[in-house]
Amino acid sequence: MQVSRRDLAAAGALALGVSSLLHRTAARAEPADEAAVSQGVEALRKALLDKDKTRLEQLTADQLSYGHSDGRVQTKAEFIDGVMTGKAVVKSLTFPDLKVGLAGNAAIARHIYASESETDGKPNSVRIGVLAVWQKQDGSWKLLARQGYKLA
Repeated sequence: MQVSRRDLAAAGALALGVSSLLHRTAARAEPADEAAVSQGVEALRKALLDKDKTRLEQLTADQLSYGHSDGRVQTKAEFIDGVMTGKAVVKSLTFPDLKVGLAGNAAIARHIYASESETDGKPNSVRIGVLAVWQKQDGSWKLLARQGYKLA
């Protein structure tokens, strides 16, 4: 079989076209995953505010490691139990300055955790930083690890 320059040019153009198409498809998938993680972070915020046990269970991985800014670390069961039985009445909860980055089937979300609450009639304000690792499990993003830290 004889290969002409025209055949080589056509094969090269096809290879470049397929490569370009695959690159564009991957680039489009990434913002969709970033948006899905951002939506997961927002859903977690609402579930915390509403003390929605079912939603908290859905949004967190079974292997959850939930670290607080005071050094305590909780499992999924301990975290959800703490939310459900906590004495504080949360008046407001926001997660400003959200930034999401992807790494394969994992995502890193950084944000501020700002809340106003009341415990036994005493007001309390919290403003800490959060580093959260989300993992895509069975087609949905779940919180795998979270660490709160004191801001400078």
